[in-house]
Amino acid sequence: MTVIQLQFPAGGRLHATPWGRHVNEGATEWPPSPWRIQRALVATWYLKARDEIEESVMRALTDALAGVLPAFHLPSAAQSHTRHYMPGNEATHKEGKIVAFGPAKTKVFDTFIQSDQPLGIAWDVELTGPQRDALGMLCERLGYLGRAESIVEATLLPEDAPFSPNSVPLATEDEMREGDELVRVLCASTPEEYGIWYGTNRPKEEPKTRTKKAKGDAASIPASIFDALHAETGVLQSQGWLIPPGSRLVDYTRKIAAFEPEAIRRKRCDTKRVTVARFAIASSVLPRITQAVSVADRLHKTIVSYADRRTLVNPGIFTGKGSDGHPLTDHQHTHIFCELGETRDTIGYITLYAPGGYDAEARRVIEDMQHSRLWGRGDHDINLILLGFGDVDTFDTPIFQRSKRWTSLTPFVSTRHAKHYADGRPKLDADGWPIGSPAQDLRRLMQQVRPEIPKISPPMPSVTVRPERDLRVLQFQTQRFQGEGRHGHQAAAAFTLEFEHEVQGPLAFGYGSHFGLGLFVPVWE
Repeated sequence: MTVIQLQFPAGGRLHATPWGRHVNEGATEWPPSPWRIQRALVATWYLKARDEIEESVMRALTDALAGVLPAFHLPSAAQSHTRHYMPGNEATHKEGKIVAFGPAKTKVFDTFIQSDQPLGIAWDVELTGPQRDALGMLCERLGYLGRAESIVEATLLPEDAPFSPNSVPLATEDEMREGDELVRVLCASTPEEYGIWYGTNRPKEEPKTRTKKAKGDAASIPASIFDALHAETGVLQSQGWLIPPGSRLVDYTRKIAAFEPEAIRRKRCDTKRVTVARFAIASSVLPRITQAVSVADRLHKTIVSYADRRTLVNPGIFTGKGSDGHPLTDHQHTHIFCELGETRDTIGYITLYAPGGYDAEARRVIEDMQHSRLWGRGDHDINLILLGFGDVDTFDTPIFQRSKRWTSLTPFVSTRHAKHYADGRPKLDADGWPIGSPAQDLRRLMQQVRPEIPKISPPMPSVTVRPERDLRVLQFQTQRFQGEGRHGHQAAAAFTLEFEHEVQGPLAFGYGSHFGLGLFVPVWE
């Protein structure tokens, strides 16, 4: 079995008009004719492989493929078209005279088949080693099939590759199956049949005085199938051929519903809990990472408003409040992390992370939200583009990586006040840390969720967002709109954490940790 697989990477489109039909009729060729495929292989040999494949091998390969009718595996596809006007010049006549030229509008229909799945063609023939090597090389170098915009990627599959045809030639004695329809496909004649036909119609000696070939005369008949595949369509039509010499029209079966659209269902992760939803953002003026808490707060208000429109079993996954209206303290609800984009210190991505997991209804709320616009600081639009759902291992982003050394991307804001004695001395905890200081509060919060406590650096005055790009902690917004949420009155600080073993993110602590503050990323190497 010789099987070729075709994939159309340029939008999945195949532009191919059946033989004898005008391009503006809107007719499409499905399955693509074997005659067209063999012509494409011969053209590829001439242009890209003539020095590496001997002509005798190419002729033998052509005869072998022409000797049998192939079967097809047609993928789910759609038939569509575009319409446009071709420019040109048109004369305006008045009293028999041309008085002006203007643009002529010729309406053109560009019809095509579209499928994002591979198409398979199988010939029930065993090729010799050189023939199979030649076919594999031609498939690798085949550039397009049909019109030049039908870019194709062809692959010769192994001889034992599984193949399930759904479009096959219908023999005269066979009955068509229910649900199928007939379609006429242009195929090559077998070498034996063509040899008999050519023997009857082979050209006689041409008169010396001949000045012009008659249409379809014997002198224009090619001597073999290989030669017939060289003929250009325009030349054949000018010579009066109804179909190319060496070809035949064969009845193939095809599903009646070959072009009926199928219901497309979004794949949802049922076996693995969905804990992450990731967005890219677009804006004429992208917000800076220093505005992370403001952007996250705006997104939080938006997603809560969308959640209110649906009846959720667990609305607290977005609101952060229990059924009694009190704030949740288990941190299983949504965290909103703003991440760096491609340029300088701008935000390019927003990631929603909920350890408690998003059920189907919660995911629909997130999908709905992407159709809204957020208003960032400075009154510029922020458009959301949903990249997908998954978990901490789905997306290649710094906040979910594994590392021993982590550093602040956004400042940590303590939720406690520093404690002092009456004489001004700081109060210390059992480990000698000043109670209520940013470092001690960070350590306290990490003890609640992490079995391993890292080494914590002294507070740093700046955050390194990129190599050689630092932002002062004072540049960051460290409070939600209208002073929402509990927080201390101390200044924010940046830290570096160093663990004995690699730990996986996300790491976010302190005031506003559900709104992008106190977020850590692996240290730049």
